[in-house]
Amino acid sequence: MFTEAAERLLNRNLPQSPRARALCAELANKRIALLVEGFAQRLVLGSDGERLSLARTGSADAEFHGTPINLLALAGPDAEAVIRRGDVRVEGNAELAQRFRELLHLLRPDVEEEMSQLVGDAAAHRLGKVAAGLLDFGRRAASTGARNVAEYFAHERADLVPRAEADAFFADVDHAREDVDRLAARIALLSPQARGNSA
Repeated sequence: MFTEAAERLLNRNLPQSPRARALCAELANKRIALLVEGFAQRLVLGSDGERLSLARTGSADAEFHGTPINLLALAGPDAEAVIRRGDVRVEGNAELAQRFRELLHLLRPDVEEEMSQLVGDAAAHRLGKVAAGLLDFGRRAASTGARNVAEYFAHERADLVPRAEADAFFADVDHAREDVDRLAARIALLSPQARGNSA
């Protein structure tokens, strides 16, 4: 039931976008899997060249692993940042995954428009603002929580090295390496002169 409704939603905007139709044709017989962490859910998205299909089983050429919120963020404007931060892991054919991500970005439904058909324009607009606020709150809470845990382990338990100390240590290592390189270069320059003087 869910997969059929999601399929209809994805394919609804396909006829209106020439780029989406071209990508769908290029991705014929290719599939990606979305693995939803924390829910043990796996969805397989495939293209037959003319439309997209969604199933709960099947093989895939590439996989996206992430929480529901992070997987949804792949359809947003900051999708690259989501992947760079490691919020979503990509396994398998990365180029294929990128092309599917572009296709999904082109086909993403206007949630507020879809909701307006069910509850009316004003209520859909309010629900959209609430959902955006909750998503932003979730991102901020996750970021703050991760920072707090890192600080606890670094400062309270001393299990981790605080970032400032680690940065200072790595800077010292870099300076020592540069000093050793300069010393090695000087020794190399002096060696022929020392041999010449002894002769």
